Amino acid sequence: MAETPRWLTETEQHAWRSFVRVQEKLSGRLARQVQAESGLSAADYGVLVHLTEVPEGRLRFLELAKAVEWEKSRMSHHIGRMAKRGLVVREECVDDGRGAFVIVTPAGREAIAAAAPRHVEAVRRLFIDPLTPAELAMLAQISNRILEALEKDCA
Repeated sequence: MAETPRWLTETEQHAWRSFVRVQEKLSGRLARQVQAESGLSAADYGVLVHLTEVPEGRLRFLELAKAVEWEKSRMSHHIGRMAKRGLVVREECVDDGRGAFVIVTPAGREAIAAAAPRHVEAVRRLFIDPLTPAELAMLAQISNRILEALEKDCA
């Protein structure tokens, strides 16, 4: 016998839908802006951010897929497209014949360096500036609590 769902209260539903709508609008606006100004898709930008934040600009393929929350096939196709554009290279792992690394190229570093200042200005204008310092701190605390729950849930 199936459990009865714990339906959302009106307050919970409003909070959830507001959060989803903010996420959709903010993600869409930032994606369109980065694409228009740099030619990078939001996905390209996310991959390049992860690669440029680690020493040597390289991550194991599956580690990168986990970091951006993508399935293996989506990551494979996207890395293939980025490699054709010279933003990354894929290198087989000599220690593990089944594994591979994704490595940012100099062209990938140039692309993210050119896109980042405009992107961060948009993030500031659309996300940071509308909030007070106290609201921003609370949002960070709430986000961290949700992230902790997500990490526990997938373990």
